[in-house]
Amino acid sequence: MNTYHEPAKQLPVRAFDVVVAGAGTGGVIAAVAAARQGAKTAVVESKGYPGGIAVEGGTALHSYYNLWKAFPGVEKRQVVKGLPLELVDRLIGEGGTTGHAEMSVGFDYDSVCTAIDTEIYKRVAFEMMREAGVKVLVNTLMVKAVTEAAAVKGAVVESRSGRELLTAKAFVDCTGYGDLAAQAGARFSEPNDYPVANSIGVGGVDLDAYYGFLQSHDAVSELAHGVRSGRDNQLVRVNARMHKLPAEFAEGAREIGMAPVATTVHDGYLMFLKLNYKMRVSPTDRDAAAEAEFELRQRQAKAVELFRRHVPGCAGAFIARTSPSLCIRRGRLSECDYDLSLDDVLEARHFDDEVMVYGFHDSAPRLQIRGGGTYGIPYRALRVAGLDNLLVAGMMITADHDAHMSTRNTVCCMGQGQGAGTAAALCAQQDCGTRELPYALLRQALEAGRRMLRGVGRGAAGANGRTMTNISGRQ
Repeated sequence: MNTYHEPAKQLPVRAFDVVVAGAGTGGVIAAVAAARQGAKTAVVESKGYPGGIAVEGGTALHSYYNLWKAFPGVEKRQVVKGLPLELVDRLIGEGGTTGHAEMSVGFDYDSVCTAIDTEIYKRVAFEMMREAGVKVLVNTLMVKAVTEAAAVKGAVVESRSGRELLTAKAFVDCTGYGDLAAQAGARFSEPNDYPVANSIGVGGVDLDAYYGFLQSHDAVSELAHGVRSGRDNQLVRVNARMHKLPAEFAEGAREIGMAPVATTVHDGYLMFLKLNYKMRVSPTDRDAAAEAEFELRQRQAKAVELFRRHVPGCAGAFIARTSPSLCIRRGRLSECDYDLSLDDVLEARHFDDEVMVYGFHDSAPRLQIRGGGTYGIPYRALRVAGLDNLLVAGMMITADHDAHMSTRNTVCCMGQGQGAGTAAALCAQQDCGTRELPYALLRQALEAGRRMLRGVGRGAAGANGRTMTNISGRQ
């Protein structure tokens, strides 16, 4: 039997104003933004927790600030606020982050390090969605888009409770892989221009001893001190020049795609140690991804063994955290109404319909935003071409790889999520398509939160409340 005809089935239907696909880094923020705007909102997540790459990668969040330290005389500015900042402020209140620790070495890459406790992040993200009234459907797969003409009418989802159809007036794809957009017939490509990774948390280690190991070889390339295990001014991030490390360690690390950068929030624990693997085909290929999953698990074991053998204070190192599946930096690239170019990013360009500004580039210092400034993410860069009521946010936008090396980063994904979630809610309320939504109305909604009370939500420590991502103060 080569094919099987699946019988037709009547599915139960649940109606919402906004459905967000994926409760990852951008999806959490999109769902909260839509619900706080007054939309009846559901979010669909295949795993049992929210957070996505922010918690599965486990690295620092890049970046709430401009790259001021690399440009003498440039003002330090927190350029991303709103819900992304509220989430971090709540983590501060829960002891779940280093805070915005300034880099003392390597600040031409990023001026700050905002490392997180991945498990606290999951809980806080869950709390924010539930407090906002979002219907959180975890352990649920989105398996099909139902379309009519140029509009998405619903998403078929499946869980242990069975299959059902979620209808909505507006949809936001935050899956990372662009699953909903692809199933809805959107045009896309699969560049396969990054390695995949499965970063690990490693226990039984001494970060200060690792720093001493790097120091002894004059190999330190990045350094930041912040809050660790509740104490301030502790080492929380360190990176190395690989070519200066002992040959056996450096060669072993290169063979398994291990980067020497490490971050932590707790004593005796590396929250983030990265293992990369370049796939021959796109990570959307299930069988190739299965092989990559196995290879990455093998590399994790070798990484821990390298630390045990070569790094003082790490003889008892062990794997304490892994992602349940490999992490991607890009799956499908969705065609949108506007495609940000590298010149847009590096020349610090702004737009008349932007939803946020951003000032970090992951290829710094090779590529930096001019003058330590910011560029804008226009609303039209989130609108999926050819579909009237679907927005995307996160790593699915921006064709140029070097430009994408900025827009794919966690804090940018969060800001995009707030813009997309707010726009989707307004489209549902105005009963209009994404292109008919007046930008003035969107801008007004994004700015309205700045007039609300501070300290929104339990555990907020100096939060900016429901303020939106900063779209003023351009530089």
